[in-house]
Amino acid sequence: MKKTAYLFVIMAAVLWGTIGIFAKKLSAFGFDTLQIVSIRAIIASIAISIFLLFKNKELFKIDFRDSLYFVGTGIFSFVFFNWCYFIAINKTSLSVAAILLYTAPTMVMIFSAILFKEKMTKRKLVSLFLTFIGCILVTAFAGNAGQNISLTGILAGLGAGLGYALYSIFGRYALKKYDSITVTLYTFVFASIGLIAISNIRGMISLFSNTAALYYAISLGLFATVLPFLLYTKGLSYLETSKASIIATLEPIVATVIGITVFSEPITIFKISGILIVIFALFILREQSEQLVEEQEK
Repeated sequence: MKKTAYLFVIMAAVLWGTIGIFAKKLSAFGFDTLQIVSIRAIIASIAISIFLLFKNKELFKIDFRDSLYFVGTGIFSFVFFNWCYFIAINKTSLSVAAILLYTAPTMVMIFSAILFKEKMTKRKLVSLFLTFIGCILVTAFAGNAGQNISLTGILAGLGAGLGYALYSIFGRYALKKYDSITVTLYTFVFASIGLIAISNIRGMISLFSNTAALYYAISLGLFATVLPFLLYTKGLSYLETSKASIIATLEPIVATVIGITVFSEPITIFKISGILIVIFALFILREQSEQLVEEQEK
C-alpha cells in the first residue's frame, strides 16, 4: 500500500501543478483574478460537502466560536494567496509564480520562530539563504530570455508564498480541534462567503454562457483543487508528513514543464538552477523536520 501512497502524492503534486493552465484559460475568457479564486473556492466547497455527506456527516460540526480560525485560513490565507498567485501567473510565468509560491515553507519557519518560539537552527538558516538565492536566479535573470518579468508579478508571487504560509499558522490552531477535512471544507466555505462580497458574481455568471469557460471552471475546482487534496490526504494515511511534503515539491517542476511545453515560456540555465536550489532548500527543511520527529519518538 505504501507504493500506492507514493503514487497518490505524486498525482496530487502533478494536478496542483496544472492550476496555471486553467487560470490562464479562464483569464482569456474574461474572468478577473477574484472571480477565478471564487470559482475554485465555491466548487471545492460544494464538492467536499457532497463527499462528507457520504463519508461522515459528523465532520460538518464546528463550534461557532472557532469561526475566527476559518476566517484566517479561508480569507487571510486562501483568498489572499490565490489572488496573489493568479496575478503572479499572469504577470510572470507558471514556473516563476510556482517557485515564488514555494517560499512559503521558509516563511512558516520565520513565523514559527516568532509565534511559537521554535528554534532557528543552522540548517534552517541555510535553507532560508538558499531559497533567497534560488528566487533571485529564477526572477532576476528570466528577463534575459525575452520574458517579461514585472515587479508587480514578483511581489504578487511572494505575497502568494506569504498567504500560503499563513494557512499553516492558522491551520495549526484549527487542527488542534478538528479533522483536516473539516478544516479544509470550512476554509473553502469562509473563502466563498468572503469572495461573494467582493467579486462581481453576476458578471462571472454571464461569462459561463461560453460552455468552454464552464469546462475550465469545473476542471479548476475538481481536478486542480478537490481531487489533489483527496489524493494527498489519502497518501498521508500511509506516509510520513515530511516524505509527502518532499514529493509535493514536484509541483513547481510540473508547472515549469507545462509553461515550456504548453505556453512556450523561455527556459534558461539560471531558472533551472534557481528551481533546483529552492527544491534542495525544501529538502533540507523537511529532513530537519523528520529528524525532530524521530528524536521526539525515542
